[in-house]
Amino acid sequence: MLEIKNLRAAIDGREILKGINLTINPGEVHAIMGPNGSGKSTLSYVLSGRPGYELLEGSVTLDGENLLEMSPDLRAAAGIFLGFQYPVEIPGVSNLNFLKTALNAIRKARGEADVTAAEFLKLVRDKAKALEMDPEMLKRPVNVGFSGGEKKRNEMVQMQVLDPKLAILDETDSGLDIDALKVVSKGINALRAPDKAILMITHYQRLLDYVVPDFVHVLVQGQIVKSGGKELAYVLEREGYAAFAGAAA
Repeated sequence: MLEIKNLRAAIDGREILKGINLTINPGEVHAIMGPNGSGKSTLSYVLSGRPGYELLEGSVTLDGENLLEMSPDLRAAAGIFLGFQYPVEIPGVSNLNFLKTALNAIRKARGEADVTAAEFLKLVRDKAKALEMDPEMLKRPVNVGFSGGEKKRNEMVQMQVLDPKLAILDETDSGLDIDALKVVSKGINALRAPDKAILMITHYQRLLDYVVPDFVHVLVQGQIVKSGGKELAYVLEREGYAAFAGAAA
């Protein structure tokens, strides 16, 4: 599904990604862990098309299509979803309007008809209920006045409604208490399917107790220096990243 080859990228003249190679197949869940400043968030931003990053070398394809040549909206239409570490607030725009506009934009790009009002309301209410979100929050401006846990729960509802092919979650467990972590994990697990994939970026093993990954990768100084199964996360939790310091070429 996603094929990253020798991806190098910089921001403000400073090279952050120094040769990322990663393949994610349909049905797989990958976790990327690493110390602060290793390039984890940069990787998520480059994949989603955030402006400001200079691509130095390499290629990224999604189902064989060149992802790096697509604008951010076309990447979303192609099936990319980015979950933010710090979801933004959008005053004056209700959750319902935001979600319906986003969903219809994606459907239009795919040549599909707009969702009807009745279909949309049923869809979004069902997703909110499954994630134990107060339906009144759907009427409020996007994330405005929400707690950290409510923002992440709202983001999971967004993800469920947009139903992406590849979800990239940048430290989505950041700032969550244990109850909110369980709910967010439920939302992530609900997306698991043979034709979808998930890339989780996290600092902590605790998320991986609830969303068990197929593969864990260690990112250090802009390079993946170690890959393994779920057990690798336990090693990192116990021993930290010291053993990988200086492992990048």
